[in-house]
Amino acid sequence: MLLSVRLRAVVALAGRYPLLAGADLDVRPGEIVVLRGPNGAGKTSLLRVMAGLVVVAAGEATVLGLDPMVDARALRSQVGLLGHRNGLYDDLTAEQNVLFAARAARRPKQSVPAALARLGLDGRLVSVPAAKLSAGQRRRVALAAMVVREPRLWLLDEPHAGLDAEHRALLDLLLREVAAAGATVVLASHEDGATEALAHRAVTMSGGMVAGGVLDEPLEPPAAKTVPAAPTLRAAPPEVVPGVAEVPSVA
Repeated sequence: MLLSVRLRAVVALAGRYPLLAGADLDVRPGEIVVLRGPNGAGKTSLLRVMAGLVVVAAGEATVLGLDPMVDARALRSQVGLLGHRNGLYDDLTAEQNVLFAARAARRPKQSVPAALARLGLDGRLVSVPAAKLSAGQRRRVALAAMVVREPRLWLLDEPHAGLDAEHRALLDLLLREVAAAGATVVLASHEDGATEALAHRAVTMSGGMVAGGVLDEPLEPPAAKTVPAAPTLRAAPPEVVPGVAEVPSVA
């Protein structure tokens, strides 16, 4: 079994400042790995290297069998990255944002309603412009856009940000499901307890380096985790988006 991610002594720079100072990491297909560490440890930079968005100045990097620096375009079509910003278009509705993601990834538009529903976005909410949504709703729209793209590698930076307990549980269930289906998940988080319960493995970053990132037996598949029942989602109350006129949905 090939590793989904293999990084060895990876160095990344911002000018002369080292974002990564020799990072080593192995991630297996179907594994959920948490990157933990304080702000400035290099977690976001490591995610962006895996997405092919940060240049590797030294070392070796292979992601989904590709070199991020040589095959960046091919890699990006197989990777979903959700950062601190949700990457939504404020003037588009929730539905239109997810439809845009589907078209960009050449996925059928028929998959959009299911992706929205999977994140508890239905009814009147799908026709609300992103600018009028709450922080948690915007986060869920961004996650629905990830779902519709069906990436092989999910890269998530503080994915629980803005979500209430109910929707954190929903996201955790979703990530367990995509990992069980064979996708790989790497997420950065400060929430040690909650995210480590979700993950197969946690590694610590400090000073642009990774502690415990290299596997002793990289060919072993990750141990299966029990997937809990899906939480029951309540319909969003009307006052969540007060004063918003109905916006025509995408045909």
